[in-house]
Amino acid sequence: MTTASRLVTEPGAPNPATSATIAQTLHAGAARLRAAGIEDAQIEAELLLRQALGLSRERLYTNLREPFSAASAIVYDTLLTRRAVHEPTPYITGHREFYGLEFACTPAALIPRQETELLVETAIDWLRSRRTGDSPTLAADIGTGGGAIAVSLAVRVPSLRLVATDTSADALDLARHNADSHQVADRITFVDSDLLAKLNDALDLIVANLPYIPSQTYAELAPEIREHEPQVALDAGPRGTELIEALLAQASERMPGGGLLLAEHAWDQGQALRSAANAAFPDARIETLRDLAGHERVISVQT
Repeated sequence: MTTASRLVTEPGAPNPATSATIAQTLHAGAARLRAAGIEDAQIEAELLLRQALGLSRERLYTNLREPFSAASAIVYDTLLTRRAVHEPTPYITGHREFYGLEFACTPAALIPRQETELLVETAIDWLRSRRTGDSPTLAADIGTGGGAIAVSLAVRVPSLRLVATDTSADALDLARHNADSHQVADRITFVDSDLLAKLNDALDLIVANLPYIPSQTYAELAPEIREHEPQVALDAGPRGTELIEALLAQASERMPGGGLLLAEHAWDQGQALRSAANAAFPDARIETLRDLAGHERVISVQT
């Protein structure tokens, strides 16, 4: 069976011989993903169709009545096939938007998520409120993955210098690529380091999106996450807070007065992490920030 003929076997799919329009193809793609149990099938089908055609969303909807070519049908079918077996769309398209910027995505690193924008926005507000004179602020992004946090901070705060750490060489390569793409690589030093182990300088700002999912919970995650994203970036051990607690303990020796530490965590870990932060920073101002859904999401430690 050819690719073109396989397309017409899907629910609602038009026959290529009838010169299906882009609109009909989009409808058929959404039906196919819906039948595969994909949430937000319409949105996902549209993203993949735009990838197949190389069109912006505006151009796609301007051209809905245009015929869909056989060559594009082959490409779209391949993309839909990958998504139907629960491969994440950002890995299929190779990119994801985060904090208004476009980032390359590969299975080497976690896919950037919207909830992490709370951490980035809080850090930017704090950085812009500081009075540092002639001394540039030094920040560290611990567990940088694909570099979304570090690059977003560097783009939004041009005076900032950063160190970005990870234990994965492949993730660091992806982060360097993203830094190059946004022309901030000259202000970010990438280091293969376990937490703060290889960092010697005093840090004004520490940001981290470390693994925080308990092992038992990890086993129950959706296949998009469990079968495709790197386990090392998600599975955090029996309690889920171990790595963040270790970071807090190490950071107490690296942050001077007037510094800030921000770490993302799960909705039910706030109390445990506040206790750990109080032990590491007895004189600091410690609070938990809530995301748009009202869940505790980021621990904030101001020294």
